[in-house]
Amino acid sequence: MSSNIETHQIETRVFKPSKDFSKTSLVGSLAEYKKLHAASLKAPAKFWAGQAADLFWRKKWKTVLDWKPPFAKWFVGGQLNASENCLDRHLDGPRRNKAAIIWEGEPGEKRVLTYQQLHREVCVFANILKRNGAKKGDRVIIYLPHIPEAAIAMLACARIGAVHSVIFGGFSSTSIRDRIEDCGATLVVTADAGYRRGQTVTLKQNVDQALEGVTTVKRVIVFRRAGLDIHIQEGRDVWWHREAEYVSADCPAVALDSEHPLFILYTSGSTGKPKGILHTTAGYLLGAVITTKYVFDLKENDTYWCTADIGWITGHSYIVYGPLASGATVLMYEGAPNWPQPDRFWKIVAEYGVTILYTAPTAIRAFMKWGDEWPKKHDLSSLRLLGTVGEPINPEAWIWYHKNIGAERCPIVDTWWQTETGAMMITPLPGAIPAKPGTATLPFFGIDAAIVDDKGQEVGPNEGGKLVIRKPWPSMLRTIYGDKARYKQAYWSEVKGCYFTGDGARRDKDGYFWIVGRIDDVLNVAGHRLGTAEVESALVGHDDVAEAAVVGRPDEMKGQAVVAFVTLRNGIPATKELAEKIRKHVGNVIGPIAKPDEIRFTEALPKTRSGKIMRRLLKQIASGQAVTGDTTTLEDLSVLAKLKQGDE
Repeated sequence: MSSNIETHQIETRVFKPSKDFSKTSLVGSLAEYKKLHAASLKAPAKFWAGQAADLFWRKKWKTVLDWKPPFAKWFVGGQLNASENCLDRHLDGPRRNKAAIIWEGEPGEKRVLTYQQLHREVCVFANILKRNGAKKGDRVIIYLPHIPEAAIAMLACARIGAVHSVIFGGFSSTSIRDRIEDCGATLVVTADAGYRRGQTVTLKQNVDQALEGVTTVKRVIVFRRAGLDIHIQEGRDVWWHREAEYVSADCPAVALDSEHPLFILYTSGSTGKPKGILHTTAGYLLGAVITTKYVFDLKENDTYWCTADIGWITGHSYIVYGPLASGATVLMYEGAPNWPQPDRFWKIVAEYGVTILYTAPTAIRAFMKWGDEWPKKHDLSSLRLLGTVGEPINPEAWIWYHKNIGAERCPIVDTWWQTETGAMMITPLPGAIPAKPGTATLPFFGIDAAIVDDKGQEVGPNEGGKLVIRKPWPSMLRTIYGDKARYKQAYWSEVKGCYFTGDGARRDKDGYFWIVGRIDDVLNVAGHRLGTAEVESALVGHDDVAEAAVVGRPDEMKGQAVVAFVTLRNGIPATKELAEKIRKHVGNVIGPIAKPDEIRFTEALPKTRSGKIMRRLLKQIASGQAVTGDTTTLEDLSVLAKLKQGDE
């Protein structure tokens, strides 16, 4: 039996870039992309040096790459500052008075910060950090709502050489404590509270609980967001606005080594202990900037909206560092997409004239479930480019996005990348690469991606295998903070000489990459290895299905049985007959082997606030086990309670 992942679903629809779009694009044809990509792989040092020239350097590098597998140093000997690249270099020209951040709070407040104003706010907060003991190399925890101050705090840390570690505002006090202990943080930046679905999320209270007992944290800086009455511990806690009265707005950026740590971002580990992914200054910044420029085909007059939270890598790379270093106007919205109504996103797009929208497939499937009437209420004609991020997008959601949001005229960039990669790795270039619904298409410049079998041999077209990257790239993680052995084992031990992504994939005859799911989530059904993404895509391809998640449960006969958790479109009743129709539909699309053994209808799936489905919990429920592990990141705990009830 082959251990390669089987693939059965073939998508034949192709959407070519319009001539008008290609005409003004940075890369205007498939032939041009192929020529540039081949050159970037043939002479990577020359390619990356040429791209790095676009950054603002205090001191030029001596060597492009020092590669001692699996440890890389990029632009060795160079000095620069990420905050200076995002702010100061825009102040000498017309961008000085251009909107850098346009922000809307969930309750409806609005703020605009020009590049000049953002620079001032960052300098003030950098001085507040210094006044409160933060210095170069110190780790600073940022635990804030989705407000401009989150970006300001990140850029202020970068300005003085402190290493930021942003914790998503949905995480619990236990998660905060774990991260503080792991990185030895000395300072926390938080707020009294944030807003979510009309409720206040008490952030400072979570921090207080996290800091009970012994801690390395000496100071907590609190931003007043909601005006709540909170506990202030004398000698430890200070108010942001009060501290601002004691400092100036003059704070020159410090010149930092190209490999100076920029941030640590924690991602969940299979052992339960979170992994602190370490990114450094020059290589990471270059990856974020070059992909922002080419993948979003960024123009000077764009209003760009990435709907992710700053607490995730998408927010780091494509709200803060990539767009701001590129001089873009970035939109930020604090709250939920369906508060107070399911058209909040479309209202924002229309009101601000958003031209580029970058969101997650889980959000798109939620929009589909809520109904086409919501986007139809608003004028979305300002949009010129759409993007997706976070997981593979199933073809039906792609087509819905294309028709209902893009009016069949906006290219869609379906981007594959990870916290660890720092920047997009496989992605269409919107003016050059024809799109096929459900595939991230082709590798970005300088990225040598391949699909290999268990022996590390490259497999043929439409054969499933492990997705690996064969050459180092500038924005790659440098290590797992404080654990080089785990870094080697987790990413470089599976396939010799290659970075193992953890994803299963296949390439079609045109060389396009199709991600079929995490290798950990592969279903082993009667000797067949099936990717969960493919089965979920088939389920959502049924007209009545809004969203689905597939997991395996132990089965004596087949090894694993396929259990599908299915959410129906609004107004569709859940019946045994419908379950059987959906099973048959999957059989027709993929083959009898993929037919779910059990379909469980549910009003909603358990998700984090970033929209990730928590399959770990579904596996436990499907197997009849007790639900264990941290559930505090769930958007809605009642979803889990209902699923458990249905299991009893």
